[in-house]
Amino acid sequence: MSEQGWRDFLAAQQGSDWVVLHGGATAIFRVPSVVEAARLAEALAQVPGLAGTGVLMTIADGQLTVRLTRGVFRLEQRHVELARAVSAVARKYGAVADRTRVQEVGFAIAALPDAVDVGFWRAVLGYAELADDNAVDPLGHGSTVWMQELDPAKSLRHAMHVGQEGHERKQARQAGEQPQGEGHGSRDG
Repeated sequence: MSEQGWRDFLAAQQGSDWVVLHGGATAIFRVPSVVEAARLAEALAQVPGLAGTGVLMTIADGQLTVRLTRGVFRLEQRHVELARAVSAVARKYGAVADRTRVQEVGFAIAALPDAVDVGFWRAVLGYAELADDNAVDPLGHGSTVWMQELDPAKSLRHAMHVGQEGHERKQARQAGEQPQGEGHGSRDG
């Protein structure tokens, strides 16, 4: 698990069906109905090597979302081949990848160093550990919660940051633009 893993994945998958955000590599495949999404999910479950990897598939009316990992730093070389195999099966079933639908929301909770308590937030939310500084929904549907330490020299005692990121937002940010209707918000206090 390293930064090199996701960088290698991006290099290998550039321009493909897959988007890499903090939550890992994700593809959304448009299909005609929830029935077709379920059929595609069943076919993808048969991709050699996919079972047991922690893959998350979310069936919805008109789309199937596939997330290969729960975190960007968990991407490894094997995920490059899995992504290619998943995309090939999706194309065979007539599904169309839609990178613009990929998004995630994350929450960062900041406190003074002696007040950061990730264990509290895991217990309150029923979340699990992904890394030392965060908590994730074990079902894979809720947002990741990150812990950050505030600078003791600042007057703040606690702060929260809510961030939304998606493929279009990422592209616009790289181009120096702010997409309409999207943004980050925080409430500090």
